[in-house]
Amino acid sequence: MTHGKSIRPAGHAEKSPPRKAGRPKSGGDAQKTAPLSRAQSLGSTTIESQPIAVHLQELRNRLLVVAVVGILAFAGCYYFAPFIYGFLVRPLAETMAGENRRLIYTSLTEAFFTYVRVSFFSSACITLPVILGQAWRFVAPGLYRRERRAVFPFLIATPVLFFIGAAVVYYLVFPVAWKFFLSFEGGTVSGLPIQLEARVGEYLSLVMALVFAFGLAFQLPVVLLLLARAGLISAKSLTSRRRVAILLIFVVAAILTPPDVVSQVSLALPMWLLFEGSIAMIRMQEKRHAMGIKKEP
Repeated sequence: MTHGKSIRPAGHAEKSPPRKAGRPKSGGDAQKTAPLSRAQSLGSTTIESQPIAVHLQELRNRLLVVAVVGILAFAGCYYFAPFIYGFLVRPLAETMAGENRRLIYTSLTEAFFTYVRVSFFSSACITLPVILGQAWRFVAPGLYRRERRAVFPFLIATPVLFFIGAAVVYYLVFPVAWKFFLSFEGGTVSGLPIQLEARVGEYLSLVMALVFAFGLAFQLPVVLLLLARAGLISAKSLTSRRRVAILLIFVVAAILTPPDVVSQVSLALPMWLLFEGSIAMIRMQEKRHAMGIKKEP
């Protein structure tokens, strides 16, 4: 007889009463979690504010490097300014070889400020790769690997094409242009001979303008390839608008160069060749992109 006691089957464990949902935690648990939540809130504030300070410090360091390199380059170029100016004058000197010629300055401070401009111009050319390198080191950590691989070749090509343009104008264009300008000598006006007396400041201004124009114009492939990579243009669209592009090339050449036919044509022809080469490179880029899409499953 069991006398009122209920008999449970063997192996059946007694169930504990279920805990109610939303039951508050004990005081000890609350004390453990409270400091953690405060630390997390403080940590989130630090994480949100830290990148701005880090980026500003990084930008400051990059600008400091550029400033130091620029100052040192300017000081060195000013020390060698007579030799640098002599290098720039060499095409004119070789064109007038065998003649009793000279360069003059008509203002008391003209020669000094000419050397200052030579120093600034030369130091800017020297500092250009440093500026691009520091800008890349500042931006690259925020880019994906695919984006870095896409942008880095253009970063290298920019100063290279600039110096190629400067070399083209120095070794190819200057001799032809100077001969053209000197061809107007030899005549007479009312019995007075016409002879060039070049000023040092004016000659430097002309040289700097042409070097800058060719260096800037030789960036055309970089601009077109970047636009093609962004999907804004294609080889087909450039080919269909070739006549308009050639007209724009001659307009740009007329704006960037002095108002003479020799300088304009000397700049327009290389730009035309660079335009055609850019179309070929864009077409190759499009073919590689199409092959990559086909290989994807």
